[in-house]
Amino acid sequence: MDREVPGPRSPVLYDAATGRVPLAVAVVDQDGRISHWSSGAGRLFGVGRHAAIGSPAAELLPVYGALARSEGAGEGDGSGPGPGGALDHPMSGRARLDEPVRGRIDVLWWAYPLIGPGPGRLLVLAADGGRPGGDGREAGTAAPAFALHTDFPGSRELAGRLPEILPSMSVGEATRIVDQVLELGYPVLEFNHRSQAPVTPDWGVPRRPARHPAPHGDQERTPAPGAAPHREADLEHAAARERLEFLNEVSDRIGTSLDLARTIREVTSAAVPRFTDFAGTHLRAAVLAGEGFPDGPPDVTTVWHRVWVEHNDEPGRWDDTVPVGESIAFPEHTPFFRCMVTGEPVLVPYVDEELSNRISGEFEKRDLRPLITHRSLLIVPLKARGVVLGFMVLMRRPDREPFDDMDRTTGAELAARAGLVLDNARMYTYQENVAETLQDSMLPRIAPRTAGCDIATRYLPGARLGRVGGDWFDSVELPGSRTALVVGDVMGHGLNSAAMMGQLRTAVLTMATMEMAPAQLLRRLDDLAQRLGEQYLATCLYAVYDPIRSEVHLANAGHIPPVLVHAEDGRAELLDLPTGAPIGVGGVAFRAATIRVRPGDRLILCTDGLVEVRGQDIGAGLAALCAFAAHPAASMDDACDAIIRALNPADGRKDDVALLMARLNGIPEDHVASWQLAPDPREVARARRLVRGRLRDWGLPDAVEAAELMVSELVTNAVRHARGSRPVELRLVRTDALLCEVRDDEPAPATLLDAAHDDESGRGLRVVSSLARTWGTNSTGHGKTVWFEQAIDPAPRPAR
Repeated sequence: MDREVPGPRSPVLYDAATGRVPLAVAVVDQDGRISHWSSGAGRLFGVGRHAAIGSPAAELLPVYGALARSEGAGEGDGSGPGPGGALDHPMSGRARLDEPVRGRIDVLWWAYPLIGPGPGRLLVLAADGGRPGGDGREAGTAAPAFALHTDFPGSRELAGRLPEILPSMSVGEATRIVDQVLELGYPVLEFNHRSQAPVTPDWGVPRRPARHPAPHGDQERTPAPGAAPHREADLEHAAARERLEFLNEVSDRIGTSLDLARTIREVTSAAVPRFTDFAGTHLRAAVLAGEGFPDGPPDVTTVWHRVWVEHNDEPGRWDDTVPVGESIAFPEHTPFFRCMVTGEPVLVPYVDEELSNRISGEFEKRDLRPLITHRSLLIVPLKARGVVLGFMVLMRRPDREPFDDMDRTTGAELAARAGLVLDNARMYTYQENVAETLQDSMLPRIAPRTAGCDIATRYLPGARLGRVGGDWFDSVELPGSRTALVVGDVMGHGLNSAAMMGQLRTAVLTMATMEMAPAQLLRRLDDLAQRLGEQYLATCLYAVYDPIRSEVHLANAGHIPPVLVHAEDGRAELLDLPTGAPIGVGGVAFRAATIRVRPGDRLILCTDGLVEVRGQDIGAGLAALCAFAAHPAASMDDACDAIIRALNPADGRKDDVALLMARLNGIPEDHVASWQLAPDPREVARARRLVRGRLRDWGLPDAVEAAELMVSELVTNAVRHARGSRPVELRLVRTDALLCEVRDDEPAPATLLDAAHDDESGRGLRVVSSLARTWGTNSTGHGKTVWFEQAIDPAPRPAR
């Protein structure tokens, strides 16, 4: 017969370091021929699987003859295995045989009858009973800790038939055994209390003497039922325990954080070196980016990112060929592609040179052969809800036992747990991205500079409830070169608060452009909040800065007071303002206050998340805000960052934070020119002359032509639509741009019309729209203002 000689890929029978003992499994059919033959049987008896299947059991199993010579057994008498391999009770024994490579070895064996439909009639288990590691202990007294997996061909089919082929077994017992077979990959048989027989040897019990002395080289046998005391650990169960211990240890190590990058490192590092010598994790681009669930199954176009590599080879061995951070699409005819499209583990126990050349040849400009040749390869998918998120590549060095079916089961379980943890981290990252996108979309894009005012802002999401909150800030450019500054805080957290914030912010923006006074605006906002629902409660601080008058008008609805930092002496003070009730309470009047400011003063508005610390009075936080706001800084952004760093607690903030800082630069008097024009068409020519003369005085001759034309159109419209004798107001303001405002007593807003070729009117605002950098209109109950901004040369020419 053909015999396999153990080569470099075959595991050693005994491992003194681990105390592991392999187990051979064979099934004999009704004709006395081998129908199942495990790789453990091939290693123990030296016969390959293909050669064994279908061969007579008597030729391959030296223990088979012991069954025929069992006490009182005879061919065909029903007590021993006749030609049909029949046996009516479990048996166990000991045999000595001569093996060409290893010499004489001791074999312990167990035989179990199989009844019911199907060809299997006898299950034979065997193990090398020699001295483990040569330590002088006989098999009967040796106590190895674990048993290697026996990859039992057809184990799933046998598992499905266990309830039929094993006698005296309840449905519950059968179900438990089937679950063990499918989970562990090899049979674990249990009988009732009258006919218990161990699947694996009880290594702690000395050998029983044979009832009939056997000659040298012959077999000893003893009845198996009840031979082993329950106190001894079964090798099969020990193997399961080892596997579960490893998986439990891995479970404890991974998933300690919802941070996706950290989770990936934990998952990859958990397998090295206990389970594998190399582990590399690849994820789909959508998963790594924290996007939604990947669409559809992967294919050859799917891009995978190698996000982490862990190994115990020499440093740098893998860096050039498989660098971390690389994006790659895997070729179709590779085990990697097969794993990712099938979603099943792929096991290659030994990568020989031919297979190594074939795999490496699929990759362009990449030679994998030095890294994978003569190694054992296992690729396991990282799945969640049936979708492949990524996969892990695991490899063992040639000097280590190759991966087998039990390792494939363990690797699949490792990947299943890792996939679950990764999906949790992915969902958390995705939800964070959605929350941040939502929050960002609701916060304004504030220009860093308006007329006479520089602005810097910061928003920090809270650490709880999805990092979405109801804090907001805003700035609105108003007629007269004024700027409205707003900070608000909707009570509560989460998406509901963010949605309420979006509605209130939009309302403030709309009412601000209608030039409502601060107290009036808060009153209207309070009315709106009550109509929206009882749950709409918010604090709000609204301020309007007039850089020409150097004044700030403020109104407060239950918000923390602002801080004013004086440019003259660097002193910071909390402004003492009338504090109204929060928005949404209703029935409370709001009062405004006016403060005088100087050029260079800084006004700081923030939400209570910046200054409120659990267990401390908010006054302490406000005092700290004043202290750090007074510190000089190179820029507005630096000043905001310094405040955030100084007031951020060590354990982070639970509440979100909105911060708005405005430097009130003012506008010099000689940079402002204003006139009053009679509501008479003849005043249009005068307006052009006034504008021309002032721009030349300011050294802006290049701006004259466009400014004259636009002023002419706006003044013409104002005179034409004036309601009475109230004068039309014209004002020019020079900052980093030229601002022109025309105010009249007609409240109807100016409208951009689509004039036809023969229309005599309707083209004025279209001219303004084409020449101005930006333009707009604001209406109140007393009139409207139409304005435009015109770009000017930052270095004006001297006036002539």
